[in-house]
This record gives sequence, structure tokens and C-alpha cells, in this order.
Amino acid sequence: MQRTRLCSTSRCPWLHGLLIATAALGIASTTLPQARASELRRTAIVRAVNEAGPSIVNIHGRKTVRADVATSAGYGSDNVRQVNGMGTGIVFDARGYILTNFHVVDGVSNIQVSLHDASSTIARLVAHDPKTDLAVIKVDTKEPLPVIKFGTSCDLMTGEPVIAIGNAYGYEHTVTRGIISALHRTVQVSDEQKYQNLIQTDASINPGNSGGPLMNIDGEVIGINVAVRVGAQGIGFAIPIDEALEVTAKLMSIERIDQTMHGIAGNTKHEPEQRIFTVSMARESSPAEKVGLKSGDVISKIGDREVKRSLDIELALLGRGATEEVPVEVLRDGETVSMSITLSPLKNTSRPALSDKAWDLLGLRLAPMDETEFRNLGSRYRGGLRVTAVRDEGPAAAQGIRRGDVLVGMHVWETISLENIAYVLDREDLSRLNPVIFYIIRGSDTLYGHLRVAERTKP
Repeated sequence: MQRTRLCSTSRCPWLHGLLIATAALGIASTTLPQARASELRRTAIVRAVNEAGPSIVNIHGRKTVRADVATSAGYGSDNVRQVNGMGTGIVFDARGYILTNFHVVDGVSNIQVSLHDASSTIARLVAHDPKTDLAVIKVDTKEPLPVIKFGTSCDLMTGEPVIAIGNAYGYEHTVTRGIISALHRTVQVSDEQKYQNLIQTDASINPGNSGGPLMNIDGEVIGINVAVRVGAQGIGFAIPIDEALEVTAKLMSIERIDQTMHGIAGNTKHEPEQRIFTVSMARESSPAEKVGLKSGDVISKIGDREVKRSLDIELALLGRGATEEVPVEVLRDGETVSMSITLSPLKNTSRPALSDKAWDLLGLRLAPMDETEFRNLGSRYRGGLRVTAVRDEGPAAAQGIRRGDVLVGMHVWETISLENIAYVLDREDLSRLNPVIFYIIRGSDTLYGHLRVAERTKP
């Protein structure tokens, strides 16, 4: 019987090489593919979600819905019910300013916002535009909030991949993906609300996604999710981001928020590779005219903020005093020109004493509204005064009146101008009427209560 000859690997070079090759193949089949797989798992979608996530908030609240808004007397009905509301928002300014849909916060008395770190806080409504269904809310935080990255909607392509993130059905930070199904859609969602020029997508957009971002594969916001087609599957819509941010610029106007003005008028030019803001005119006798801005100037920087859109101008000047000089850089005829702009207080044709009287006796700062702005509210009233500030522990604060509300009436009188307020507060029979019934517009609701006018205090 022939015996099998055994040999060591040192004596059999071919076997030694085979074992080394096998071992090498074994390592390659276990370790190396795992390393490659880990890298492959971090797709563009994963990176986009991770980067945008901290800038996306979830919104909750309870709404008061009136079954019959108007009674035969013309005042608000008491036939009301409470419903839960939810939605999504995106942080566009580190100071806590958040963009969302107006219908998400419309009629919500306490807007509860959950941040990415799971903390929760209450937001206030800063401004809204019912026509475009956009609103700005603000939260107060100790630390600056991470800001979302914006892209452009000028170069969108049908079929390109997109990502939606939102508070779908109350499940916070739900991520869905799909493609752009179509562009320039018109959608009628109710007798009162019609959207135009929407982005259509098959990325799942569910109740609660409203106000959240629709992003491209680079993680840039290209739309604000706004509507779901009732009765359809796989069809959702978003407002193009270029249009949404132009509306946001108006909502964040320092004239509206700070009662100051810059006088810069211009247009944002959207191109796939860049966005630039070009001055069309400097309003007469405004800070912009005084500093030398003129038509054709391209504003590149205000303070420390780069300017690409009209919104950047408002955010760069927001919260600055009327005596503070702010450096501005513009491109003019191919050269960089540096200058400094100083804001001016917004001119008020009404007597200052009228505003002081409302502050003393009601605890309110009120500002007139132009006819177009008020008409966009869709109210049956003829006009109103916007609440710009509420004094802590004042009569108005005790009744829950908030900044952003619109005062449309006191007792049987309209409050279209500050003179109307003075008429009410100067009446000799005011003590007999006290507390005075008031009417305010908040979102699409008309609310009322009884406001006890305070005794005059020292300024």
C-alpha cells in the first residue's frame, strides 16, 4: 500500500503560495467588501438628510374651528370645536425664524415647535400671506439654530430625484424620496385656496409634511411641501423655493417688523450657478439714496452677510438700530464699491401721541395696514391695525392678544386708523363701556373678547 507523503509548507513552495492566496482571498471576501459597503451606504440621500435634519422642525398645536364664522349679528359664533394640527417648518435664520405653511399655524393659539434635539418650545406668528399659504414663525432659543441650505427652482428637471422630510402623520422627521413628476401645476384645493406653478412629485407627502422641505440630491431646498391631492396616491405638490423666498422677504421686511427702512428696491436674478440681487432703484430721500446706491448696482454683501436674494437684505438689516452704520459692498461696472448705510425710522403720518395712548391704556403698539395687505387677509372688514408689540402684563396681554394680530374693531367702532383708536379712548363715557369688546383677525379666524382699559400711566 502506497503511503501518502506529507510535507511542510516550507518544503512545498506551491502549497505555501496557495495558502497565502487563499488567506488573502478570505480577507478580501470578508473585510474589504464590508468597508466598501459602509461607504456605499452613505449615499447622496443619506448625506443630504443628515445635513438638513437639524434645520427642520416639527410643529404641533390645537386649532379652534368655527362651524359658523358669522352669525346674524355679524359677530363671531360660539359654535366651535378643537382639532389637532401638525406640520413642518424649516429654519432660515439662526435667530429662530422658521418658514412654514400658513394653514399649519392658522388658528393655533399655542404653536408648539419640536427642534431636532427633541427639545420643545412655543413659537409666535411673525407674519403670514394667506394667498401663497406661507407664514413665518419665531422661536426664542439660547443658542443659534442651524440654518437650512437653499438651492434654486429655476433649473428643475422632470425626472430628477428629490427628497421630502416632514412630520408625516405625526411621525417626526419622516424621510421619503421620489422624482419630480411635473412642473408648473395649478391645484385648486378648496373654494378659497388655489395654488399655481407648483412642483409635482411622487415623493410621499402626507398630512404633517406641509411646510417642510423638498430637496434635491445635493441637499438643497428647492420647494416647500404644501398639498396632497385628495383621493390620489403618489402625487404631492410643493411651492418653488425661488417664489417662496421672495414672499418670505416681504414677510421679513424691516419696515413690517422693526418699523425702520432702507429704501432698496431691486430684483433677484436666479441662475443655475448663482443668484444675484440687482438694485432697480433707491427710493427718494431714503438711506439707500443718501448712501449713493443706484440702478444696476449688484449688492454682494451687507455687514457680514453675503447677499444673493432680497431676503438676505432684510435679514442682514433686521434688528439694527436707526443710528447704526452698516457696511455695504456693491459691484458697479465690474468694480467693488464700499459704502455704509444707516437705516431711518419708518415715517408715520399718524400723530405719535396716538400710538403712545394705545400703549399706555391698552398695552398695544399698533401700525396701519395698507389696503392691499389687508385685502389679502380675505376679511369682510374694511381695514384694521396690525399689532406690532404687546406690553407684558398689560390689558391686551391679559386677553391673549398677540403680536401679528389685526385689530379690526372696538365696541361698535371700526379701527382702521390710529385716529379711530384715539376716538374710542378719548370718549367721556369710556368708563361706562369698560371693559370694551374688541375684535381681532388671527389667521382666518375672527376672535373677540373684553378688554379692560387701564388707567393712564406715566410713559
